[in-house]
Amino acid sequence: MIARLPITLDWLEEAGRASGRVDGIAQLNALMTRLETSIDEFSQTTVAARSATTQYNSALEAHVSELEQVGKAGVVISELAAIARIMLDRTREIEQEMNRSEMETRALQCSLEEARRSAEVDHLTGLPNRRAFDGVFERELAAAIAEGEPLCVAFCDIDHFKRVNDTHGHEAGDRVLRAVAQSLSKISDDRCHVARHGGEEFVVLFRGKTLDDACHVLDTARDEMSERRLINRATDVPFGKITFSGGIADVFAHATPHEALKAADDALYVAKHEGRNCVIRAGTQASQAAA
Repeated sequence: MIARLPITLDWLEEAGRASGRVDGIAQLNALMTRLETSIDEFSQTTVAARSATTQYNSALEAHVSELEQVGKAGVVISELAAIARIMLDRTREIEQEMNRSEMETRALQCSLEEARRSAEVDHLTGLPNRRAFDGVFERELAAAIAEGEPLCVAFCDIDHFKRVNDTHGHEAGDRVLRAVAQSLSKISDDRCHVARHGGEEFVVLFRGKTLDDACHVLDTARDEMSERRLINRATDVPFGKITFSGGIADVFAHATPHEALKAADDALYVAKHEGRNCVIRAGTQASQAAA
């Protein structure tokens, strides 16, 4: 921080690369955690040092006053008083420097927290991003296990999104992404988490709902989205019917969370293969989906 530049996600990622750690989200989060710990320790040291300096200033100032009052007793006492006065002035300067250091530490902590929040938001849709979802999935998994609750995860993908971009342009495509994100965000709460997973794909986590209940909630959101009619404001040309497909899985029906995610992704593939604009439960065969 010698250059006094703000901490940003780019800075953190570059620091991770410089340290030779390139395994992604986990390493970056570990780097941020270590940095936060170091800043907290420095902040505590700075506060303690400033407090000690203040106390020392008060004691020294009292002695200086006493020395100056008896200064007429001799040259030596006068010289001691002058030296003490110089020491007092210097410690006051140190105290001011410590105050500045403490303020800069607080600003650094705020900058780091802002960088962490920025690193977990998809700025196009305003939803949490994949980085944030990974952390939420881990916490909700632990909570579901502790409370004996069901946990379901779903992948959703906008149908024919490339056609939207090719026909109307990428700015229009961004609007469609935001519209689907808005539609999905309506079902989110403290037990339902929606995030943009990447591209035109979203991920949804349901805690406390069975697979049937979670599927019903997601399918209702899909149906409501399919009923909307969006228009390209730049050209007044309708986008046509915007829909998304979904695949959903019961996390505890699989050996690991990773396998549950893969099962939801496989179910999404089935939904795409069988005509789109539908939500398929993991394990559903193609023939069942068609029926």
